[in-house]
Amino acid sequence: MCNPEKKEYKLNATLNNNSPIDLSKLDGPDHDQVVDEIATAAETLGFFQVVNHGVPVELLEALKIAAHGFFGQPAEEICLSQGCSHSPLVQYGTSFAPEKEKALEWKDYLSMRYTNDGEALVVWPEECREVALEFLRISIKMVRKLVEILMGKLGVTLDDAKIDALIGLKMVNMNFYPICPNPELTVGVGRHSDLGTLTVLLQDGIGGLM
Repeated sequence: MCNPEKKEYKLNATLNNNSPIDLSKLDGPDHDQVVDEIATAAETLGFFQVVNHGVPVELLEALKIAAHGFFGQPAEEICLSQGCSHSPLVQYGTSFAPEKEKALEWKDYLSMRYTNDGEALVVWPEECREVALEFLRISIKMVRKLVEILMGKLGVTLDDAKIDALIGLKMVNMNFYPICPNPELTVGVGRHSDLGTLTVLLQDGIGGLM
């Protein structure tokens, strides 16, 4: 069973009817309008969807394929290669911890911390290291642009040191939600707040991000 207490957890979803924000317009006459849209969404909703962000669609699809390839391995192979990893930069596990959770989360996760390219190419899982690293390289440009916009709207003087400090630790997380025999008794991920300044979310065709 997904939840030994057999409690039923209902999800209250709030649909976001706001249109995606077109980041390409930052380079045109609509720059100020787009900046206001980003700031308003960050202040009121805490999240927003962006398009024309500069990350190639082909790379995003390759990242999804790599994630499915990693989690598609037999559990014993994943555990053998990652569960006993001696590197603090890579963590593989599951939130399935009944002694700590009231509502059991139903997911596996892979967390890859970034220090430099060389270390990532050595310790990150072979199945996804190259595509994950390329995604990080390209998406950081978008992240930096968004951080600069938010800092500017807060009246903070921009400089590289402040921007780098706010961006902070870089990491790539992959979450996998196996089919649950009793989905009404569990949640994929419970209520939480991300610790980082900015989280870039990419979902596959199943959906579920709210």
